[in-house]
Amino acid sequence: MKVVVLAGGLGTRLSEETDIKPKPLVEIGGKPILWHILKHFSHYGFEEFVVALGYKGDSIKHYFADYLNHNGSLTVDMRKRTVTRHESHWEDWKVHLMETGQDTMTGGRLGKLSAMLRDGTFLMTYGDGVSDVDLTRLLKFHKSHGKLATVTAVRPPARFGAFDLVGDRVKRFREKPEVAEGWISGGFFALEPGALDYLTGKDVYWEREPMERLARDGQLMAYRHESFWQCMDTARDRRHLESLWASGKAPWKVWK
Repeated sequence: MKVVVLAGGLGTRLSEETDIKPKPLVEIGGKPILWHILKHFSHYGFEEFVVALGYKGDSIKHYFADYLNHNGSLTVDMRKRTVTRHESHWEDWKVHLMETGQDTMTGGRLGKLSAMLRDGTFLMTYGDGVSDVDLTRLLKFHKSHGKLATVTAVRPPARFGAFDLVGDRVKRFREKPEVAEGWISGGFFALEPGALDYLTGKDVYWEREPMERLARDGQLMAYRHESFWQCMDTARDRRHLESLWASGKAPWKVWK
């Protein structure tokens, strides 16, 4: 089963990093966030990826083409003009790196990949968010309802501390409370090829008209995920993820 990763956005809210690299290559614990995402999927046995490239897509191509050099020791013998790799490790991944255009929107990127995705159910996510969502359970839920699309629904932590007030008195303070009202899309979709028919043109956002129409047609279901989820929109988000990784207790690290 293929996994689509949308990895072509500009990442403007993380410009201190994305001026020189695409957001999926911004590192957490010395590894690109894209690597963390693929490790998550491969833990559940999903090892064929279709990465939709756009902004600075060549950098992502170079990363995978040079994967061994990034993940092992090297001896460079300049006299003999040889490079010897030591303790290099290949993942069991097949990665399709597909150009979808720098100015293409999320739905347009997915549409440009449709020829590769017509052979059965596929998964999709974004190249800037991590979670400990159980992908086996997500897929089982998707298969159980028979609709075209499933979105993982999450309640993200609030960005700022919250007060419970009685008059002007603070009754309770919570530094990072979970959002108690409503659910948002956390990405991590399971989709049938028929969902691709809801896409029109390169300027369509997947999160707008296609999802809205799927919902109106009764073809969009939500898999509720109550545990960890975090996108990396800002430098603050990156620092938070970095601190979790440094603690040795990163919730999204479900692999060994």
